[in-house]
Amino acid sequence: MGALSALEESLENRWEALRARVLAKEPVELLDALRTECDRHAVVCAADRVMVPNAYDVELADAVHEELAPHRCRVGQALTDSLVRHAERQGYQWAGPLAVHLTRSADVPNGRYRVTSRVMPHVSAEGFRRA
Repeated sequence: MGALSALEESLENRWEALRARVLAKEPVELLDALRTECDRHAVVCAADRVMVPNAYDVELADAVHEELAPHRCRVGQALTDSLVRHAERQGYQWAGPLAVHLTRSADVPNGRYRVTSRVMPHVSAEGFRRA
């Protein structure tokens, strides 16, 4: 094994340990919070069309955000993938391209995270009409 491969493996192991420590504490709770936020803001537009917000913010406590900062993209992608699977099971349609953002917040009420959602501003009301 070359020096670069050993370094890559070491970094990957550190990332997995960090991810497990931060997200595995309450992974079901965080994923449930994302799903609940999605479900709570679902809008029935027609019998076969249920629209949901396409932008989700996961506000992290300062300490958690600091630890995840180098890996925000990977964590955000994992959360996005989980939300996509949930929407597929529910038959939801996104109001536009889906994005899950990890942000820092000094006033997260539970000291870990808070989840909010919205329709991205550039998405017009036309997205809610049947073509």
